Amino acid sequence: MSNQAYELQFQKIGADVVIWPMAKIIASEMISIGNSVIIDDFVFFMGGEKSILGSFIHIASFTSITGGGEFIMEDFAGLSGGVHIYTGNEDYLGGCLTNPAVPAPYRIPIRSFVRIEKHAIIGANSVVLPGVVIGEGAVVGANSLVTRDCEPWTINVGSPSKPIKMRPKETIRELEAALRKELFDEAGHYIPKDKRR
Repeated sequence: MSNQAYELQFQKIGADVVIWPMAKIIASEMISIGNSVIIDDFVFFMGGEKSILGSFIHIASFTSITGGGEFIMEDFAGLSGGVHIYTGNEDYLGGCLTNPAVPAPYRIPIRSFVRIEKHAIIGANSVVLPGVVIGEGAVVGANSLVTRDCEPWTINVGSPSKPIKMRPKETIRELEAALRKELFDEAGHYIPKDKRR
């Protein structure tokens, strides 16, 4: 764990968490982090209403997670470099003024959510808009714009993203089971690196 992780007060933080020193995390007290998580330098993460990172997660450099809404990233998921996740937005229909410099009641931000389920991967420089679920095992190709849910185990590309083929879910689930057998005790608790044989 980096020095910054010791300075920040997370809601919960597991073992073998590495937060590189140039990562910027806002509202860390709203964020729960599982085991074996890596957050690279130059990540910007603003905790929202509820922010949960599962275990075995990687968030690559130049990724941002903003918007003030709920963000859930389940086990074995990954965000490649330069991904932008928006959990909230502005009301652009003209009923109010927009941008964070405008005080209430003149500005009415819209808080939403983004959920990234187990084994999902979001490719480099992709954008995920509020209100989206990236289903279990789904992949978003590089430079894609995600405006709606991605079905489980699909590979999605484009702007807006569309499914083009399926992933081999049984192989991935078998690999997860093998890893869990090796890195978890009989009660199902993660064994930190320094306590393994």
